Amino acid sequence: MTNNGTETQMKTRQPDVAAAASEPEPTAPTAADDGSDAGDVDAPQSVKSTRRQRSVSVSVRGLVAGAVIMALVAAVAALGWLYIDARHQLDAQALQSTNAAHAEKVALDYAVNAATMDFKDLQSWHVKLVAGTSPELNKKLTDAGTSMEQVLVPLQWSSTAQPLVAKVRSNTGGIYVVDSFVSVQTKTVQAPEPLQSTATYSTTIDSNNNWQITDVGGIGSALGPK
Repeated sequence: MTNNGTETQMKTRQPDVAAAASEPEPTAPTAADDGSDAGDVDAPQSVKSTRRQRSVSVSVRGLVAGAVIMALVAAVAALGWLYIDARHQLDAQALQSTNAAHAEKVALDYAVNAATMDFKDLQSWHVKLVAGTSPELNKKLTDAGTSMEQVLVPLQWSSTAQPLVAKVRSNTGGIYVVDSFVSVQTKTVQAPEPLQSTATYSTTIDSNNNWQITDVGGIGSALGPK
């Protein structure tokens, strides 16, 4: 009885062993089985790719923006240079016009003073004749004035002058040559009624030396007809 019972129990347990033997052994999960692991592996590559694309996009935009900024800076610099150059030219032209006008005024004022004479007061005329002249020209005009007295006194010369026009003939390195014209009314012992004439002067003025007059031509023309 005992053996039969034991055999019966062993027979009853055999199917459990067989079933256990037929069950597959547990295996370690693979990457394919674990969806979360596969996602973790793939996700960084996708992120890296996206980041690279963004980096390239940002780099291209940065280059384009930099190029545009450089172009704008270059354009502004060019416009600024053109403006400064034009401004310098305008300033130079304005200065040249101002200096020419000043030279013409100096020459015309001198011509009027040189053509205004009175035999009763030739000393005043001498002073005006050398006013504003260089030392070298001062001596030449003083000598010329002394010589002219020999004509002015006997003729009892008296003349007044009015400015007509003065024009710069040339300008070389700040040395102006100006032609001046004055209208002269003259009375003498031979012609008590005023006679009108035009006196012409050629005046050289050095703007680099306090606008000194360095040469004068045409002093004799102020005498007009005798």
